[in-house]
Amino acid sequence: MKQSRKPQHFLRKHSLSLAALGVVLLLIALYRWSNPSTHIGSFFGNAIADWTGVFVTIVMTKFLYEKGSAESKQPKGRVRSAILEFLREHSLTLFLVITGIGWVVAFRAMDSESKWGQVVGNIVSEWTQILGLVLMTKRLIEVGSKER
Repeated sequence: MKQSRKPQHFLRKHSLSLAALGVVLLLIALYRWSNPSTHIGSFFGNAIADWTGVFVTIVMTKFLYEKGSAESKQPKGRVRSAILEFLREHSLTLFLVITGIGWVVAFRAMDSESKWGQVVGNIVSEWTQILGLVLMTKRLIEVGSKER
């Protein structure tokens, strides 16, 4: 009886991540078969970048940290090495910077007007927005959010 509950337990614990991933995969499939010159094709391309950002935000904020950001969970305890502690405390920003560089490199290698070049360009923009938001929440506040 326990074995039949484990998959359900996993699905329940990660349903938001899995749903967001499902939306990204669906949009990729729809965009693959659409014409990017049409309104609906353009929508699918933009939505891929937006929903990829949503997925990354959901998943990475579960596992990574940004010290000082009121919107990020804070690491518990300390690591003995100052370097490892710094890497852990800023793992969310470091992840976004490193993967963002990867997206920029991919975008530079592509034709920006091609079907997938436009999507990757939008992903670069999305990564910039997420990184900016993470960094802004270190110093700036908004009335009504969880820190107030």
